[in-house]
Amino acid sequence: MGRHREFDVEKALDAALCVFWRKGYEGASYADLTEAAGVERPALYSAFGNKEALFRRALDRYYERYMDFIPEALQLPTAREVAAHILYSAADLHTRYPSHTGCLGINGVLAGSDEAEPVRQALIDARAAGEAQLRERFERAKAEGDLPGTANPDALAAFVMAVSHGMAVQGKAGFSRGRLEAVAEQALSTWPSDRTPELHPEP
Repeated sequence: MGRHREFDVEKALDAALCVFWRKGYEGASYADLTEAAGVERPALYSAFGNKEALFRRALDRYYERYMDFIPEALQLPTAREVAAHILYSAADLHTRYPSHTGCLGINGVLAGSDEAEPVRQALIDARAAGEAQLRERFERAKAEGDLPGTANPDALAAFVMAVSHGMAVQGKAGFSRGRLEAVAEQALSTWPSDRTPELHPEP
């Protein structure tokens, strides 16, 4: 039996990430992954394990390399700035690469077979963890007086995540960055505030 030729593991992981991003977990075939990585299947899985293990490694890299705007946002001084940074950054990411638009986490979670259930659940758990961080940040904003007393931090966190996820689906469908930024702007126009509308004086 001949030896598998050596290959750059990091480059192979990047290539697999792009395939999963473009096609989702179930849509990415073994042939797609090995062709993109430039190696034979035994060598690829010798380095990473099975398809699920490879996807999880790719997902870790995706969050580390492309989702760093989330922890950045959580450090901003106001809740509205947090939401704005997330939504505008999402609009950029979901349309940045013509060959793999949308979001790896959203594209991957659309998998529906029993075989893909562990992957789907891992993605759901990751999104839930992100939403929990956002909720905690908005709870702090409310406690500090940055958000009005009537604000619902749990609903606001779910709202921001829902808009971001919807933008990912739209990005996958070919919506432009400008279109997604308009969606973000519209969402932010509903942000809760203590300000009351000015009353027009009687003529």
